[in-house]
Amino acid sequence: MDSQKYHAYNIRNFRDIPQMQYLSEDEKMAIEVVGRVLPFKANNYVVNELINWDNYENDPIYKLTFPQKEMLEVENFHLISDLLKRGNKEELKKEINEVRLQLNPHPDGQLSHNVPEIDGIKLTGIQHKYRETLLFFPSQGQTCHAYCTFCFRWPQFIGMEELKFASKEIELLIEYLKRNPYITDVLFTGGDPLVMNTKHLKSYILPLLESNLPNIRTIRIGTKALSYWPYRFLTDHDADELLNLFSTVKESGKHLAFMAHFNHPQEMETQAVRMAIERILETGAQIRTQSPIMRHINDEASTWAKMWQKQVDLGCIPYYMFQARDTGAQHYFGIPLVKSWQIFSEAYRNVSGICRTVKGPSMSADPGKIQVSGVTEVKGEKVIALIFLQGRNPDWVKRPFFAEYDENAIWIDELKPAFGEDCFFFEDDFENITENLRHPFDLSTIVE
Repeated sequence: MDSQKYHAYNIRNFRDIPQMQYLSEDEKMAIEVVGRVLPFKANNYVVNELINWDNYENDPIYKLTFPQKEMLEVENFHLISDLLKRGNKEELKKEINEVRLQLNPHPDGQLSHNVPEIDGIKLTGIQHKYRETLLFFPSQGQTCHAYCTFCFRWPQFIGMEELKFASKEIELLIEYLKRNPYITDVLFTGGDPLVMNTKHLKSYILPLLESNLPNIRTIRIGTKALSYWPYRFLTDHDADELLNLFSTVKESGKHLAFMAHFNHPQEMETQAVRMAIERILETGAQIRTQSPIMRHINDEASTWAKMWQKQVDLGCIPYYMFQARDTGAQHYFGIPLVKSWQIFSEAYRNVSGICRTVKGPSMSADPGKIQVSGVTEVKGEKVIALIFLQGRNPDWVKRPFFAEYDENAIWIDELKPAFGEDCFFFEDDFENITENLRHPFDLSTIVE
């Protein structure tokens, strides 16, 4: 395959994209307005190979990457639009930041409950929410090859440093892992850690392999590079070196889990992505796939069934269907929990058993990952059945509980306990965990 040169587009140069000729001036203005609040970035692969510009208004990848007017509430859209036209930069910046703060920039305890500390030092580039899994945010990986309009980590990309996670401190990471032997998985995330060159990625991964941490069994890499820049594994100058690093992880006795984000089967149609998947699998890594379910993008059962089957055909393992998180443009993307469950169930019924490794629909909420497992009737009351797939307290995991039926609720905090209960079973324990610990995650409180 011919070498491809990466070219990025952002809010300042998006009008240079040749395909912008298809858009009206009002549509271009909408991109500029929304793209001032929520981050916008695309590249030549996304623009030229993934989007059908003959039907861009209905194209899922176009809506996945190009800001839409409706992604801001009406009053906020008009506010930013008017300020742009007036040209008052200071006032514009102030109001943009005010709007951003209305969008719940760090949902579900990411800043307040997930950041651990060691010897009084807050590890601001780490999140530790679940006992076995630690998230690490390498500082050079706090951008992406292109930005998803639904991204729940959009504050990483907007220049408000107080909202950003990032760390260069591999030594503190290793010390924290030594002191917390129940951690088995380290997840490199961002942003996208695969925007880093391989030299930088090695500077994080190799010390982990050399640190003699027998508790660490799995290194995960959360990335959308397969979807947005598969040439990272094919023709980039250090593509072979990157794949050799993956092989090194496997040869060290650790499992390498490549956590790939695919939001629509359209992302798996190109020759480049198929070749990239093949090369990654040859290193011994496993590719697991995940995506939120979103209006305007993938809110049909047939889309999910096709996507899961295509992933399995290519050697990947379907892993999660998530609810769109309660941040950013959730009002645009969010789907009621009951409808998400109906879509998931119909798609699940229409694929073979080998595709049914997938779990969902799941909310990555403050208490943990909560799955909608069904809608049923108990003693004459219609209820939503829920279960923890992960929890701040591991004792919650796989314990079923019930909420009153609500066909409009899109998040756990909109649900009420069924059967006249005052609260869900975990709420008192959750309050104790989040308010009374000396730091956000203290193993001694939940592990014998």
